[in-house]
Amino acid sequence: MRFRASRGCCRNFLTAGLPCLKLAHDYALLGDLNKALSLLKQCVALNEGFDPEGDPILQRLKHDREYTALVKQVHRQFPPVHSARLAFIVPENNLIPEGLAADPSRHIFYMGSLSRKKIVKIGPNREVSDFLYARQYDLQSIRGIKVESGNGDVWANTCPNNGKGAELLRFDTQGKLLERFGATTSGPHLFNDLVLRGSEEIYLTDSLDNKALRFDRKTRTFAALPLSRALYYPNGIALSGDGNLLYVADAFGVLQYDLRSQWGREVQASKSNTISGFDGLYWYRGRLVGIQNSLGMSRVAEFELAADGSRVTASTALEYRSEFVEFRTTGATWRMQGERPACRRSEFVFYGKYPPG
Repeated sequence: MRFRASRGCCRNFLTAGLPCLKLAHDYALLGDLNKALSLLKQCVALNEGFDPEGDPILQRLKHDREYTALVKQVHRQFPPVHSARLAFIVPENNLIPEGLAADPSRHIFYMGSLSRKKIVKIGPNREVSDFLYARQYDLQSIRGIKVESGNGDVWANTCPNNGKGAELLRFDTQGKLLERFGATTSGPHLFNDLVLRGSEEIYLTDSLDNKALRFDRKTRTFAALPLSRALYYPNGIALSGDGNLLYVADAFGVLQYDLRSQWGREVQASKSNTISGFDGLYWYRGRLVGIQNSLGMSRVAEFELAADGSRVTASTALEYRSEFVEFRTTGATWRMQGERPACRRSEFVFYGKYPPG
């Protein structure tokens, strides 16, 4: 069954834009520009939003008239979207941010650093301080971060790029390390993003072991989820508002997993669209919001789902081809509370390089 499912998925992938773009990149790298151009034509013809201009290797074709025409076609079909505004600035350079989490009740953001191996806190007045200083507790690069509702505890994944020493960590609101849990199976592991389900479960992606994991907080054990197909570099992960449906993003798409029936399926994209390559993935009022980094040019986009959450019915680019989507990976949904329910509103906060350039 696994083999037949994988073969079916591969057939679908070969008719989608992402494999065409990736293969075009590889052929250009090898010097076969004609083959690269042929694959780009297939990719652009699918109208899924892939933009070859953002790939430095494909710029070897920039003097080719057909390539230039393809880029112009993409830009006509998918114009820039500039709706983001600056939320805050972290002045420290070379952090290489990865995880970003919000604690709306305390008006705090937490930002993890890959290079400095620490977590930065942004307070209610946008003041910036170290929640964890560099290499405290012998931390490795900080990946996904989430805040536990109620007590405000901070959960974070940490792992070096070599896949040795992946851990799931828990801190209190003062930055004290409460618990740490390492990978329990052999081989390389990269604990990436995570999502909390109540007070008993945590779900996370292991990008190097190509698995989505359930962590049982009572037994303190990890278990791989039996998804509907094999994963390839799983990354973003989100939980539906009722806590029953889990969404796992990998390089090629998004899988839905029903936590009640333990049954999964592929989320179907709408026509002329793609749900591949999510880095950060989030749930908001029946929609998936995420940052897609595999399109050539990155974008922040929102995808409305059918009632059962199994297919995309509409999509909207929230930010695209702007300075705010340069060097971005993850974000956080921020709900602000007013004195009356009518005052509630939500925003999606993500980070990028600022000022641009």
